[in-house]
Amino acid sequence: MTAKPAQARDRFRLPRWGQRGTAGASIPAQLSFENIVQTYGGTTVLDGVSLTVEPGELVCLLGHSGCGKTTLLRIAAGVEAPTSGRVLMDGLEVSGPRAFIEPERRGIGLMFQDYALFPHMTILQNVMFGLRDLSAKEADIAARRALSRVGLEHYADEFPHTLSGGEQQRVALARSIAPRPGVLLMDEPFSNLDRRMRDAIRDETVAILRETGATTVVVTHDPEEAMRIADRIVLMRSGVIIQQGLSEEIYHEPANLFAARFFCDFNEIRGEVRNGQASCPVGIFPAPNVADGPAVICVRPQGLRLKPAGFCLPGRVVSRRFLGEVDLVYIDVEGVDRPLQARVHDPVRVKEGQDIGIEIDPKDVLVFAAADA
Repeated sequence: MTAKPAQARDRFRLPRWGQRGTAGASIPAQLSFENIVQTYGGTTVLDGVSLTVEPGELVCLLGHSGCGKTTLLRIAAGVEAPTSGRVLMDGLEVSGPRAFIEPERRGIGLMFQDYALFPHMTILQNVMFGLRDLSAKEADIAARRALSRVGLEHYADEFPHTLSGGEQQRVALARSIAPRPGVLLMDEPFSNLDRRMRDAIRDETVAILRETGATTVVVTHDPEEAMRIADRIVLMRSGVIIQQGLSEEIYHEPANLFAARFFCDFNEIRGEVRNGQASCPVGIFPAPNVADGPAVICVRPQGLRLKPAGFCLPGRVVSRRFLGEVDLVYIDVEGVDRPLQARVHDPVRVKEGQDIGIEIDPKDVLVFAAADA
């Protein structure tokens, strides 16, 4: 029976997935990068990157476009060879001065941003493509099992162009997990999906990755996505690792202003540090590890509390927008160049032009030397 058009299938409901626990387990491998350098025509894209991903760990490479995260993924897969440095799997060199193992022999699954499905093949044939070491019967069984887990077994005989973007993403996932790779590499796997679909598919994809147990590296530019799915986040900038750790560590204790900005749209106020105290037009805050001199005081929008006029720091409401879960309020404060942004969870009854008081929670304030800006 011919499948309904993808748009009709996905318009009113989220995708249905197969039974959890049926993806099939992999034997996870350790993936290590040792002092990886990659240059193109004199331009350095990776500058001495060293990183180890432990067996079964899910790591997100996070950063802006052009920071080198996708290049690192391609080097791990064997699509590119590094200019210098080594890639190892379980201690065995797969890229480096002494060895280069072809991509198909590494036991690595690679899922591209555009899904890279073959348009002339059926969905089943696409999933079977990476199972060439199995007999035709075994490959058919493994491919159908993977399709069943992503909820698309009924579309095995369809072609990619008949599927929606979300369905194509699930086919690409099925193709990636069908060979049960020890390492799975995913390049911006959810970026082409609308937000409603992205959240549902991302959560189920992570569930499948946990079932397989494969060591997984996911490239993303979305900090919220990284925090939602990663065991560890590796933040990159201009070909180097800026900071790595748990999401809570990077969020609450960013290594520098760049890392802080990546995870929050701060109110940034110029000030001065003296003897471990940062002073600026909105108050005085602890700065125990910042050298004396010009500073940037960063206040998270959720750290502002609105009070009646005459209490705390005086301000005047510029605008207020209802965003559902929060009210977004912009406030003029004397001595501050730009209106402060407050994200307030409690219902706010304020109007443009109204005078109010502002209380700032010190735990939502970070201080950096101005030289870091």
